[in-house]
Amino acid sequence: MEIYRNPEKITRFLVSWIKEKFGVAGAKGAVLGISGGIDSAVLAALLAKSLGPNRVIGVIMPCYSMQVDEDYARLLAEAIGIRTMKVDLSSSYDTLKREIENSLPELGGLSAANIKPRLRMTTLYAIAQQHGYLVCGGSNRDEITFGYFTKYGDSGVDLMPIADLLKGEVWAVAKHLGVPREIIDRPPTAALWEGQTDEAEMGLTYEELDRYIATGGATEEAKQKIEAAVKRSAHKRAFAAMAKLPKNL
Repeated sequence: MEIYRNPEKITRFLVSWIKEKFGVAGAKGAVLGISGGIDSAVLAALLAKSLGPNRVIGVIMPCYSMQVDEDYARLLAEAIGIRTMKVDLSSSYDTLKREIENSLPELGGLSAANIKPRLRMTTLYAIAQQHGYLVCGGSNRDEITFGYFTKYGDSGVDLMPIADLLKGEVWAVAKHLGVPREIIDRPPTAALWEGQTDEAEMGLTYEELDRYIATGGATEEAKQKIEAAVKRSAHKRAFAAMAKLPKNL
């Protein structure tokens, strides 16, 4: 059973969708973080095709990142013709982490690592507000379903154009849009620490996750992992609960 949709049709639909959303918002352009990975590459290429490269800013935001990430990000920007900005967040990360540790000495693991995407979100909104742009995010359907994103970090955006794409569809659209082969072939990673890969951290492959989302089919082990992750991350996909006072109060 074929689970992936046609990349040309996906592209055509998303270009139209992006144009519509920006028209309704009256936004002058788009800003996004470009990491050198496949998701931000596809998002950037879609935005450039929809709005024109001169209306898209790709922001490179190293935070103790590997130089290769920036190299691939610049390769992408050159290939699709978008503008770039670089904001090094390493010192900001150090300062904030140090101030938190004055009261919480053992800040580490994901608590510390997730500061990075939240700093990036703040940076993107500062740039977007200055230019009258919208912040766009590259989360895909697999990441959203599994909860593989940082709440109010990489999910803190105005638009998520590729949110309904399975990972296999992201790769297919990348090829269709002419994303550099070097980026397509890179192992997906959130780059929160050196050597991290998505599949190793999730404990299953994107192919397995795609298959489960599309058909419900999976090995028992994979199914248990996915369903546990979906349940554990439910709060990430919901807006903050808001108390509503009764009318007769």
